[in-house]
Amino acid sequence: MNLRYLLLISTLVTACVFSSCSRAEETGNIEELKTYKAQCDRGEAGACASLGWMYEKGEGVTQDVAQAAAWYRKACDGGNALGCFNLGNMYYDGNGVTKDSFQAVPLYRKACDGGDAGGCTSLGAAYATGTGVTKDVAQAVALYRKACDGGYALGCTNLGFMYYSGNGVTQDSFQAVALYRKACDGGDAVGCTSLGTMYENGDGVKQSDTKALNYYGKGCDMKDEDGCKNYAQLKKR
Repeated sequence: MNLRYLLLISTLVTACVFSSCSRAEETGNIEELKTYKAQCDRGEAGACASLGWMYEKGEGVTQDVAQAAAWYRKACDGGNALGCFNLGNMYYDGNGVTKDSFQAVPLYRKACDGGDAGGCTSLGAAYATGTGVTKDVAQAVALYRKACDGGYALGCTNLGFMYYSGNGVTQDSFQAVALYRKACDGGDAVGCTSLGTMYENGDGVKQSDTKALNYYGKGCDMKDEDGCKNYAQLKKR
């Protein structure tokens, strides 16, 4: 079975899900909201980003994605990389703002330059697919590597796929396996499922249905549909 090229695109859509998007507690209340607003008004950009998250998800306030975008923008303008990343996601998805991948790209770049590995991963996906920017797989590889080296598991998964497919790098299944393993250990479901595929096919590792089932199971437990499907299919054999 083949690994999905859609992985590269899904990074942009799901990047916020795999990152520490919120600095606010899920049990946010009106006092917390007041505190964040006061801090944001004093120029604390991280508090502005937390306000954006609360409004985007309706945590402690009535959900208002337009308000969320405004707070993320203020956070980003104040130098908060996470705010830039989340605002980039909103432009990419058309959530609270007009959908515009050309607006998303510079925000992901600003997030990445500011040290947010999720921004690097999403920017890498933009270069890999030519979404909002001229396609450049070498840039995609460099950005995925930066994200992976920064401990961002999804960046490792996507870099592993580049090695698996020989896209922007020399094809190397052994490198792909190492990267999928790092991604899986870091909590990325698709990395676990991808590693399971490598074990099932004996690609870059010694073939082992037992280990394939183990990694498919891990991916499934983390809500990856392909992990669940692959586990069920292999178990039937």
